[in-house]
Parts: sequence; C-alpha cells; structure tokens
Amino acid sequence: MRALLFLATLVVIHAQEWHHWGGDAGGQKYSKLKQVNRANVGSLKLSWEFKTGEIADGKNYVMRSAFETTPLVANGVMYLTTPFNRVVALEPETGKQLWSFDPGIDKTKAANLFISRGCSYWTDGKQERILHGTQAGRLYSLDAKTGLPDPAFGTGGSIDLRAGVADKFPDRGYGVTSPPVIFKNLVITGAWVSDGDPQGPSGDVRAFDILTGKLAWTFHTVPRPGEFGNDTWEGDSWKDRGGTNVWSVMSLDQKRGLVFLPLTSPSPDYYAAGRKGANLFGDSVVALNAATGQRVWHFQTIHHNIWDYDLPAQPALVTVKKDGKVIDAVAQVAKTGYTFLFDRATGVPIFPVEEMPVPPSGVPGESAWPTQPRPTKPPPFARQKMAPDELTQVTPESRAFCEAILKDAQLKPIFTPLGVQTTILFPGTNGGTNWGGASFDPESRTLYVNSMDVAMVFRQEKRPDGSLVPYRNRGVGTNSSRFWDPNLYPCQQPPWGHLTAIDLDKGEFRWRIPLGEYDELTKRGVPPTGTPNLGGSLVTAGGLVFIAATNDARFRAFDKDTGKRLWETRLPASGHANPMTFHSPKTGKQYIVVAAGGGNKYNTTFADSLMVYALP
Repeated sequence: MRALLFLATLVVIHAQEWHHWGGDAGGQKYSKLKQVNRANVGSLKLSWEFKTGEIADGKNYVMRSAFETTPLVANGVMYLTTPFNRVVALEPETGKQLWSFDPGIDKTKAANLFISRGCSYWTDGKQERILHGTQAGRLYSLDAKTGLPDPAFGTGGSIDLRAGVADKFPDRGYGVTSPPVIFKNLVITGAWVSDGDPQGPSGDVRAFDILTGKLAWTFHTVPRPGEFGNDTWEGDSWKDRGGTNVWSVMSLDQKRGLVFLPLTSPSPDYYAAGRKGANLFGDSVVALNAATGQRVWHFQTIHHNIWDYDLPAQPALVTVKKDGKVIDAVAQVAKTGYTFLFDRATGVPIFPVEEMPVPPSGVPGESAWPTQPRPTKPPPFARQKMAPDELTQVTPESRAFCEAILKDAQLKPIFTPLGVQTTILFPGTNGGTNWGGASFDPESRTLYVNSMDVAMVFRQEKRPDGSLVPYRNRGVGTNSSRFWDPNLYPCQQPPWGHLTAIDLDKGEFRWRIPLGEYDELTKRGVPPTGTPNLGGSLVTAGGLVFIAATNDARFRAFDKDTGKRLWETRLPASGHANPMTFHSPKTGKQYIVVAAGGGNKYNTTFADSLMVYALP
C-alpha cells in the first residue's frame, strides 16, 4: 500500500511539473493543470521576469542570438538554457538564481545563430542529472543540485560528440541545439551538421550511458553497405554524406521502448546530382529500439529532397479513434504543410498516403524523384501554391516591390524542382511549420499547429568548372531569398500565418484562424493578417491553447474548442519559443512561462527575458 501511495504521489508531482521539453517524453506539449482556465485567463499577470544578460544583435558578436529555450521544472527547481549555452537553475516561484553553469562556447565561431532550445532531466530516485548538449559539440552531465559536472561522466563531466562522426572534417560545423532523449540510463542525441557540401560530419544518432558517458549504440542515418536502405544511394554516394541528421527534438514511447527520429535532408540541400536515389533515411520518421538503436520502422516523407524541406518538428505521440478503436499513433508535422499520421507500433499510415507525380528537374545532371508522398488526410495546414492574381494589396509599395520580383520569376506548385529560371515556391525553407511543432489535446484528440506562408525565391546557378557542387542555389530579391518586401510583408494576399486545430479522428480541421498581426497595418484598417512565426504552442486541461511564436511581440491564449482569443499580452520582444506551465505547492499557483528573445530570422528587436505569468 505504501508503494502504491508513493507511485500515486509521483504521478501527481509529474503532472504538476514539466520534466520534458515537450511536457512528456512523447512531446504532446499538454498539461493537466486547469487552475488557469477559460473563465479567468483574462486576469493573468506577470509574476516575475528573469534576464539572461545574453543578447547578440550582430554587432557585438559574429552571430545573432535566438532565445528559444523551454525550461524544465523538476523536483521543485526550474532549469533553462541560454543562447550562449549556459544552464541556469532558478527558484520557480521567484526567479531567484540557484546556480549557473557556463560551458564557455567560442562566440567568435560562426554558426546559424546562438541557440539552445533546452536541456534534459534524469533521476534514478537518488541522483539527479541535467544533460546538456552545446553548439560546440559537447555533451555535459551536471549535478542537478549544484550545477557541477559529474566527474564520472566522460572526461571531467562531458564527452566530445565530434569524436567518431566529424574526425575527417575538423573545420566543419557540428553541435547540439535541442535537448536529448532520456531512456532509462541512456541519453540519446542527434546534432546539427554543416550541410552545404556533399561530404561532411555524419548525422548519426547515438546513445551514451548516463553514468559513464560510454557509447552504447549508433544508428547510421545514412545506411552503410549491408544495412537496410543502402541501395537507395547510387554507387558510393552514401560515403561520408553530410546532412541526414536530427537537429530537432526526438520523442520517446517509454512503454514500448521506442525513440522516434525526425530526420532532415541529405547534403547538399538543393542540387543532388551526386546522390541519386531516394536517399534513406533522409527526411524520414524513423522508430528505433531505444535500448539497442535497431530500426523498427520508418517512413520517408520526401524522396531525394532538393528543397530543404527537412522534418523540423518533434514527432507527437498521440491517440486516434478509428472504427471505434483507440490507436496509439505518431503525428509528424512538416515544413511542407502536411501532417503524417502513423500507427506507433507498425508505422502504417492511419490515413492513406498517395505517391503524387511531380515534375522532373531541368537542371543538368539532376534526377528529381518522380513522385512524392501526400497524405489524403488531413488537408495541408500551409499554402502550397499561388496564382498571379493573389499578389498582395496591403500597400501600394508592397505590391510594386513584389510585382518586380514576380516579373522575371515563375510561380510553381509544391515539389517543382528549382531550375535555372527564378522560381517562387510555397512553402519556403522555414515552412509551413518549424521546430515548434504541434501540441496535442488527449481529451478531444485535437492537434494544434501554427504555420506561416512565406515562399522561397531561388534559382540554380552554374558554378565554375571544377566546383565541388556544379550548381548552387542563389536567392533572388531581398531579405534572405524569401518572397516578401523590405517590411517582411509576404507578397501574396493575407492571411500570412495561421493556428490550426486538427481533428485527428476525422482528419479534418476543427477551426483555423490568422495568427499574429502587423500593428502598422492594423492601424490602417487592415484586418489581422497573421505573421511569420517560430516556436510552438501549449494546450491545457483548462481549455486553453497558449502561443507566442509570432513576429509581433505578443503572447496569446485561445479557447481550444473554438479558437476564440481570450487573453493577450505584449512581450519585451517576440517570443520565438515554446511555452510551458507548472504548479507550485509552495504558492498554490499555476504559472505559464515563455522566453522572449526576439531577433532570430524575422526582426531586429532583441531581448533576454524569461516571462512568467500567474493569476493575482
């Protein structure tokens, strides 16, 4: 009886805290807490704010910063990571700092952005550890009570993740920006890798012993001779192939002992004549035995990717009711705007997936795959094509700017290969949706996904004879080769960003609303247009969906059943991060938390604030 009471207490504590980046190991981003609910969410006020002191706006360092962390709360302590890869422990009711660990990354080395989306927590009931990967390619094990590295783990508390996967490429990028997966006494991690050139550091996924740091297993994301999938690479094009990595967050089915990988494109991203074939396990959802690293099943969402449409989001472990039976499933949202839904144990699609014929490539040497997978349900949550008469009319200046880009370009539907003529293609390279992924309400079996509609504007340009890659993508226009104007107003008519609620049982939308606005356009009388957005949502038993993400420095709460906005507050800068929530037994309050860092790829306003809200 005493053991049962202890287990029941643990379940209650876990429901009140936030032990995983996605709320639970399966990435549902759902909380059973309902102190904050539809009736009182309008009274939410700022409880406390913590500033990291870390802002890089492109003037003081070679890279800009992106404050993308989602904190954990475990055993009464909050743990967050900072853009410069520090780990900070706070008192969750007040924001008082308890300790800080600085891995000392080299801030003069160029990468994409200064990013760390979070860390992971492990305990065996006696010891507690924080597992943290850095952009420098090291994995640390820290004592959760003190922040000191565990001397038994690797060398002095860390291991060099580059060893064994990047030895041939000492000057090429390799690092960790997302939290690893914890399975029993294993820590499982992927990494970001440089992907512009054909060969580079490997994207292999590996598991290490949490107590010692010793390698437990390796899964070759590009199969080697004799391994399943190697025949999807022509000749020896698999050899030393870069990309095909997991830079985002993986998910874990603890009961089945399965870890789910959202894999990215092989390198190079756009011109792939040197890697003809379907290219497994590029752009695949892969289920591995978490204890051994053996493949259980996989599904490739894009064959021979030449659009940088990698899988950026954590697979969400969900439930679906079909033919009167509740099925454990995996929902994978993609940059393309598709939602793939699979039986969790077998990988069989819940709704049929068709192979859609797509155009061939006109670039010499390239062999685009003739078909691409398309789920019959749910419908796409992001724009996949545009007609010329859909050009923006929000301002005369925006229309004129966009017309000038369109004059020499071709508008094409999704999966049209980029050619030597300028091509405008939806979605753009950031999606669709991105790493924020989807949240899932197990009560109604509804998936909530935020998305944006910003096209890419590219053409393939021939390089000088003898170049490593004969053709390279060249952006056209301004502002990072995206189809928008200097104010970052997308060139098509709005809406430009959405929040969509998807009924997974039926494969249909419950509701869909524009997400975000441009203040200056609203003042002109333009209805809220939606905006580009990065970061995801949180759904609660209080009937609420919380989301920041938008490029308008707002944090919002919506009725999860109707999409009606119930609360909104301004942030110091846009909150390009996933929110979380927890309940404190000390104060009796439920807190809602989001990081507001701005900057990133969409604006020039920066901040370093962790914002924590509660009822008065």
